[in-house]
Amino acid sequence: MDIYLIDPSGGQFHFPVNPEEITIRREKQYETVNLISLGEIDFPQMEKVKEIAFSSFLPREYDPSYCRYPNPPNPQTAMNQLTTFMNRNKPLRLLITETAVNVPVLVSVHNSTFRGGEPGDVYFEIVCRTWREVKVRTAAEAAGAAAKGKPAAVSAARPDLKPVPKTYVVRPGDSLYKIAKLELGDGNKWRQIYEANRKTIGPDPNLIRPGQQLVMPV
Repeated sequence: MDIYLIDPSGGQFHFPVNPEEITIRREKQYETVNLISLGEIDFPQMEKVKEIAFSSFLPREYDPSYCRYPNPPNPQTAMNQLTTFMNRNKPLRLLITETAVNVPVLVSVHNSTFRGGEPGDVYFEIVCRTWREVKVRTAAEAAGAAAKGKPAAVSAARPDLKPVPKTYVVRPGDSLYKIAKLELGDGNKWRQIYEANRKTIGPDPNLIRPGQQLVMPV
């Protein structure tokens, strides 16, 4: 297995020593909405950007027991090149042979460590975030698409967030005034309940029967 960071405009960095492990972090994105009486509700969105992380070291001297190739770059020079990669705004290509990783990335983290007793060697940690191309159309392009009958954008269907009306089952001895005071906190709101349930109750608001299901005003 070999690991490369490839600059599309020219040049590449071949990591001289393979890491013990490579971590790929995948995470789902959620939109959290706080609904009255229901609390927090999560609505799944798209997958977040993947993070590919690994750590190793840049050796001062070549050792065939762990180096992938002879004459590895000077650790200080290699460290500066990785820092340059991190600070650039254009994506690189991360290629890990013998795996399916061959993706455009941005280097988001590059940490370096110097350890006592190992002069010259530089230990590092690197984190890459997969890069997604964002296509933004100009106003002229959007107008042209609209003239041709093409949609300017496709929006994902959103869940219906309308509150579900609460229902109340009439009990013996109930009145609309009593229900309004119990459910709405104000007996004088009985008329709101009546207007919302006129078809169920009938023309006389005083005639409600046990077992009837009344919808409470939102």
